[in-house]
Amino acid sequence: MSTAIVAILVFGLLVFFHELGHFSIAKLVGIRVHEFAIGMGPKLLFKKKNETLYSVRIFPIGGFVRMEGEDESSEAVDSFSNKTVLQRISVIFAGPMMNFILGFLCFFIIFFHLGTPSTTIGEIISNSPAAKLGLQPNDIVLEIEGEYIDSWEELVSMIVASEGNPIEIVYSRNGNTITQTVTPEIDNETGRPIIGIVPGIEKSVIAAAENGFAQTKLIFTEIMGFLQQLIRGQADTSDVAGPVGIITLVGQASRSGWVDVVGLAGLISINLGIMNLLPIPALDGSRIIFLLLEALRGKPVDPEKEAMVHMVGITLLMLLMIVITYKDIITFF
Repeated sequence: MSTAIVAILVFGLLVFFHELGHFSIAKLVGIRVHEFAIGMGPKLLFKKKNETLYSVRIFPIGGFVRMEGEDESSEAVDSFSNKTVLQRISVIFAGPMMNFILGFLCFFIIFFHLGTPSTTIGEIISNSPAAKLGLQPNDIVLEIEGEYIDSWEELVSMIVASEGNPIEIVYSRNGNTITQTVTPEIDNETGRPIIGIVPGIEKSVIAAAENGFAQTKLIFTEIMGFLQQLIRGQADTSDVAGPVGIITLVGQASRSGWVDVVGLAGLISINLGIMNLLPIPALDGSRIIFLLLEALRGKPVDPEKEAMVHMVGITLLMLLMIVITYKDIITFF
């Protein structure tokens, strides 16, 4: 039961942020929104405020923002179809963009909670080169080989780059700057040069934001690389998961703790944002393509033809979902 609840909360959060993006920009550019819904099927909870009905529906999958003139012709001033191409693209793009923002927020929360490794030494490993040199906890590493050190990652990179040769290290202790030479030793487990220091952990909004952005960028790049390999037929699809697989992964993460759940939510959110921007019929990316065509042609594509393309896309996506779900069942059960 707990797995189902956590999965529903995670999916609900992803859908809420996505639809909130569409909703917020639609309101900003003056489009009338008839309904903001989380879930599908019959309404479970609902409340109407002004012209918008806010609802939670019984099946916790997907969601939608129903706007005036989005899927039907409308001459109303506040209809989707009567807004400029740029305004309509902004409304559509805002959904995936909010998924990227949610991914960043998830990793920001994790890094702020766990803290970030810093250039301040937290611990010295006994009998290590650092211990023999006389380095102490709370010493702050400033430079290695004349290069200023701004992060723990840079510090590690410089030590590894030494290949075990002596390096000059500059550090601060109680306000005094000290310069010494240390010879790294090769770690038996990793085979990499080390000097035997453990970083201190600092909790900083700026550091959490920087690391959250870096993690978001890394995941975005990795997913885009996978898609390129997929197009070339070089990707390994054995790790691709559908709804059943994702629910299973969320359940596994929930047993490890909330940090793993939030991290997985961030990963899925970034993935969802990218998938929605692909030029696949029925997805946000396809709708943006049609709007760009409208901008180039000076007139919209025939609504019936566009609707037919989206219907074909939905059908193909449903078939793909069935195949992936079958694969999930075989893999995870």
